[in-house]
Amino acid sequence: MASLKEIKSRIGSVQGTRKVTSAMKMVSSAKLHKAQGMITSMLPYQSSLDNIVSNFLSGETPFNSPYVLKAEDKIDPSKKVAVIVMSSNSSLCGAFNYNAIREFMSLVLDLKGDMVTDEQIDVYAVGKKVEDAVKKMDFKPVTSLKTAVGEFTFQSLAAKPDYKNVFALADHILRQYAEGIIGRVYVIYHHFKSSASQKIRRDLYLPLEIAQYKKEQKATAEGFLNNYIVEPSVAEVIESLMPQLLKQKLYTCLTDSYASEHAARTIAMQVATDNADDLIQELTVLYNKSRQQAITAELLDIVAGSAQ
Repeated sequence: MASLKEIKSRIGSVQGTRKVTSAMKMVSSAKLHKAQGMITSMLPYQSSLDNIVSNFLSGETPFNSPYVLKAEDKIDPSKKVAVIVMSSNSSLCGAFNYNAIREFMSLVLDLKGDMVTDEQIDVYAVGKKVEDAVKKMDFKPVTSLKTAVGEFTFQSLAAKPDYKNVFALADHILRQYAEGIIGRVYVIYHHFKSSASQKIRRDLYLPLEIAQYKKEQKATAEGFLNNYIVEPSVAEVIESLMPQLLKQKLYTCLTDSYASEHAARTIAMQVATDNADDLIQELTVLYNKSRQQAITAELLDIVAGSAQ
């Protein structure tokens, strides 16, 4: 059995760890609350934009957009593929980073099944953890981007989603796709469903499939259709809305990932704190038992000595 000094030292060590996990839980909980506020404030705009595009597309108005995959079009498998992977900059958030890395590895295997080589895959690593993992897989990820106002790193996006920098990244991706440099773009991120549930997702970011946004045109209760009077034309409005829709979608993915990270870390630190409480209780009981045994042994020695 361990000595009283060893048990007491162990209790102190666990108590110190508990202070750290408890503090990290409170910090992540505050950041999660802020991230939920970002999602809540963004949802009305996102929903309105989706509804406008859906209603326009339901009218079957012909339009031309380099970002949209029509029914008669096919994806060119010979072109490069861009993959935007989102993780965190730090650990201690459960399986959050592992799930993103595993999903990326699964995507790479699927692309190799389509005869896509590693050299044809451009990786945009948003987050230090996935950046390190991708480098170990012998990829050379893009980790920063230069803009007219300066350069920013993708690790800064993982630390705090920035609207302007996300739009700059989206602009870069859209321009490369429109120029034919890349033929497909995937986004791997965690979708924030609730504080207790975050689901890893792999979305085809480009080309945009019209079927995702089309919805059946329905009459209102009064029997009128939701027709729009548009100037200069519906086709021009749709073409101008598509880049905005795609930029907003990328920002939504990053905000989802940011909220999911702190939700996962809050839960992980709560579990660690609870385990520390249980361990402290067990060690305290063990310490008291050992102390009682030591006192009993000393009393027995005293009684035995006095009897002699």
